[in-house]
Amino acid sequence: MSTPDPVLESIRRSLMHHPHIHLTHRPLRLSLDLQGLLTLEGEVRDVASKKLLLELAAATRGVYRIVDELHVEPARPMSDEEVRQHVVDALLDEPALSECAVRVREGERVRTEREAPPGLHAYVEVRVEEGVVTLDGDVNSLAAKRLAGVLAWWVPGARDVVNGLGVEPLERDNDDEITEAVHVVLEKDPFLDAGQISVQTRGAVVTLRGVVHGETQRRMAENDAWCVFGVDKVENQLTVVPPS
Repeated sequence: MSTPDPVLESIRRSLMHHPHIHLTHRPLRLSLDLQGLLTLEGEVRDVASKKLLLELAAATRGVYRIVDELHVEPARPMSDEEVRQHVVDALLDEPALSECAVRVREGERVRTEREAPPGLHAYVEVRVEEGVVTLDGDVNSLAAKRLAGVLAWWVPGARDVVNGLGVEPLERDNDDEITEAVHVVLEKDPFLDAGQISVQTRGAVVTLRGVVHGETQRRMAENDAWCVFGVDKVENQLTVVPPS
């Protein structure tokens, strides 16, 4: 019998006692090589669990690099074609992205769903493999990059979103940019009443305050914030009150 690796055992113990990391029935696989490269494979329940698990692993002594093969349990089973079409439809329907071309990559073939207006070169290219949505291309702002990523995360069959969009011209990111992006996302969520939610960001840590009507909305608001590119942590201080 092989001796358990103390680094992996430390991660597993921390994982068992973490109140906000939720696994699914599928086993989580961890492996560590001699150079401190940790590979994480498996499925977690939501975006928060994925990001918190990565943070926990990165903070473990003896881990120097991480290969992220974690996926999120899909809210509804979908084929790659269905996921891709839902992402494309969301991008085409979003007014804030109306000046971006939208393209679809299937293997080596690229299909254009919408051209950019004359003189503009922003585009989003969508690829889906085994439920993992990859966004490539260039957009004209960090806000557009973040919004495109959230729209992809909102597709029920998405298991992960790799947001590889570049921003041209370059923008310097900051907490105010993140706060504004979270505000926009909360307001756009059709299943959430965001009218009494305030957002504050410090060091990429987002704090949600205010009131919502029901525990489902409380969790939904937190998950929306976790979906925003660049958010490292979400402090959910929302209070649940009954509808008036």
